[in-house]
Amino acid sequence: MLDVNAIRKDFPILEREVHGKPLIYLDNGATTQKPRCVVEKIEEGYYKNNANIHRGVHHLSQVATEAHEVARRTVQKFINAEHAHEIIFTRGTTESINLVASSFVDQFMQKDDEVIISTMEHHSNIVPWQLQAEKKGIKLRVVNINEKGELDMEHFKSLINEKTKLVSIMHVSNVLGTINPIKEIIDIAHSADVPVLVDGAQSIPHLGVDVQALDADFYVFSAHKIYGPTGMGVLYGKEKWLDKMPPYHGGGEMIASVSFDKTTFNELPFKFEAGTPDYIGSTAFAEALNYVSAIGMDNIAAYEDELLHYAMERMKTIENIRFFGTAEQKSGVISFLVGDIHHYDMGMLLDRLGIAVRTGHHCAQPLMHHMGIEGTVRASFGIYNTKEEIDALVAGVQRVSSMF
Repeated sequence: MLDVNAIRKDFPILEREVHGKPLIYLDNGATTQKPRCVVEKIEEGYYKNNANIHRGVHHLSQVATEAHEVARRTVQKFINAEHAHEIIFTRGTTESINLVASSFVDQFMQKDDEVIISTMEHHSNIVPWQLQAEKKGIKLRVVNINEKGELDMEHFKSLINEKTKLVSIMHVSNVLGTINPIKEIIDIAHSADVPVLVDGAQSIPHLGVDVQALDADFYVFSAHKIYGPTGMGVLYGKEKWLDKMPPYHGGGEMIASVSFDKTTFNELPFKFEAGTPDYIGSTAFAEALNYVSAIGMDNIAAYEDELLHYAMERMKTIENIRFFGTAEQKSGVISFLVGDIHHYDMGMLLDRLGIAVRTGHHCAQPLMHHMGIEGTVRASFGIYNTKEEIDALVAGVQRVSSMF
């Protein structure tokens, strides 16, 4: 089991107060707080080893280059990718999906070809495909969900046809907490020779991910969701796809040679990493992965599952509460409304009690429209949250409810 009190000491921000109340941070689905070791790694990078990487022969450049490539290998190990060059550093999940949407469609799709997504997708896995639909004439097919917030797998199977060129689906819903049956989805798609992109933004902090065991063709996620720095992300892609896809950005680093007549491109992974990368962020990202690895992803998953079940049982005692997302397989997210209280009002009044939750449509407006609402209150859990904080949340919601 986790020593939560020891873990909390690694996160200085948890010691602060908000509106005179101890901070209770339950907005981990939006971003996680950072342990001291991650911030110290950033400081070390700037104060001791700062130099542009890959193109310098001097000592600092070589040290910074090695740290950046060690970070790449750390990510490779963390998700069990076959090759380090299958790890592309990006600015986050959103850029990773945009990269695939642009490059994959350019190389492998024609007008009227189809991409399958789902009703529960984040805007980051909807809008990039819509942009390609406007530019290239491709089409989106959308998998239905049931009343529990689970994918309709029979509907999914029915959508696959000879026009299907890619399935792009989230591993865990940022609104519903649903853990989708990704391995089954990939197996079904592969039986029709269709590759699969998995949005792992909400799964990577909570579940152990093995891209080879899943047989995912692409897997994308962000550092800031897993206790790392902002502005850093990963696109994992199988070598066979990345080799054939054209570059997404042009500039320095991604070239082999440049002339005014012709440019040839660099090998993987550099073909997709134009310009100076965030080599400070990558090392801090690796530090975050080492931090959670030391705790153990299985331990984290078990603890957060215990927190989730405790929270669901405690919150069921709140009068007139409605939950959105009651899947059998669910991760550490609870979306809810209470009576006719607007989600913004609930969130703002909880904030006065020092409780940080997220309110609104959570970048999932199509899902909200499907459920017939405009938004929810969302509490999302991390490794430093406690049952006492959940008790405080329940008491806070009850106090706000009594005001209405």
